[in-house]
Amino acid sequence: MFSFCTDPDTLDQARWLACYLTTGVHLSFYMSFLKVLGLLAVTAPVALGFGFAGAMVARSHIAPLSWIGKAYIAIVRGVPDIAFFLFFVIALDQAFEYLRHKALCPDWDEPIRQGRDFVVCQAAKLPLGNAPQWVHETYGFSLAVITFSIVFGAFAANVIFGAMRAVPRAQLETAEAYGMTRRQTFWRVLVPQMWVFALPGLSNLWMVLIKATPLLFLLGVEDIVYWARELGGTKTPRFTDYPHGDWRMWYFLGLLVFYLAFTRVSEIALDRIMGRLTLGQATAGGEAQRKGAVA
Repeated sequence: MFSFCTDPDTLDQARWLACYLTTGVHLSFYMSFLKVLGLLAVTAPVALGFGFAGAMVARSHIAPLSWIGKAYIAIVRGVPDIAFFLFFVIALDQAFEYLRHKALCPDWDEPIRQGRDFVVCQAAKLPLGNAPQWVHETYGFSLAVITFSIVFGAFAANVIFGAMRAVPRAQLETAEAYGMTRRQTFWRVLVPQMWVFALPGLSNLWMVLIKATPLLFLLGVEDIVYWARELGGTKTPRFTDYPHGDWRMWYFLGLLVFYLAFTRVSEIALDRIMGRLTLGQATAGGEAQRKGAVA
């Protein structure tokens, strides 16, 4: 990065550290923070969509649909996150390859399941063996987004389902008395009121989602945990121009500070959103705002 980094052995401590922190692998480490933020930016709305759809299905008046929604919530919430992540990513990857295998290799006459091995033709591999590195990374990231969304969508569905039931029935009956249809009552009364009751639970879920991002490391994605472990481990002169001892504590301390700062910013943003939602509402928060305005 710097012109004086040509010979690390001749550098003083400050310049050595500046050169060390700007190597190519460290730039990948810094980019991995954007990868985590990107995962959160994509997963949060998708998971919220899964949750809203799951809650609507769970409260459906059609029994089979209601069973499906409640089963989705119960099954995903009942399985440990790590077990679900490790299982679902493999299952999803094999499902995609199986469908591609059936479409692209119709003349294949060997079994796909060969003992413990899952074997498909080369054309069905995802991603292809000759694909560039960014394709492999994008594919792994996409699997992670889908898995995160399904898992946290189930928790969001449970929160939203409970929030819908918390809306006072009298408000819905008043809307019906004014001649609103069931659809109008749902979208104009129930859904706007529901967010006030759902936000505390969704706020906690957002914090859990932030803390769950290190699971990317288990999915094979080179995230901040992966790079912190790789860069912080002991490095000898044989393998690097910047040898050092076991610095993992300092790298993981940096991750701790990052997550604490990010959760603090999230708390401030969520408090402001809650203030906007409770404004004028018949809730404890809305009543507190009214009393504060009078005072």
